[in-house]
Amino acid sequence: MQDMELGAVQLRFADIVWEHEPVASGDLVKICEKELSWKKPTTYTVLRKLCEKGLLQNQDGIVTTLIPKEEFYSARSEQIVEDSYQGSLPAFVASFISRKKLTSEEAEEIQKMIDAFKKG
Repeated sequence: MQDMELGAVQLRFADIVWEHEPVASGDLVKICEKELSWKKPTTYTVLRKLCEKGLLQNQDGIVTTLIPKEEFYSARSEQIVEDSYQGSLPAFVASFISRKKLTSEEAEEIQKMIDAFKKG
């Protein structure tokens, strides 16, 4: 996936599409009016921009995503680690847990992931 920078508004819009896809563009306008208080032109402007970026497509009035939500957010997380921590996952984790204490359950879950990775 190419480096895809999205602002908060575009991310919220993409989340709406992921939640409702496939969705008719007219229905998307109604959803955005209800959830975001947007007018029709705003919805179509953001839709067009995300289509240009290669995240969404609007074919025959049906809007779908081209990149699954999990894949998008996984790549976004990797990019944050790369940009902010020189690609060091341990540095990212250390920074994260220095500000937010892990629960015992979270630590155990992380340890299980590490153990599973070590086993191959």
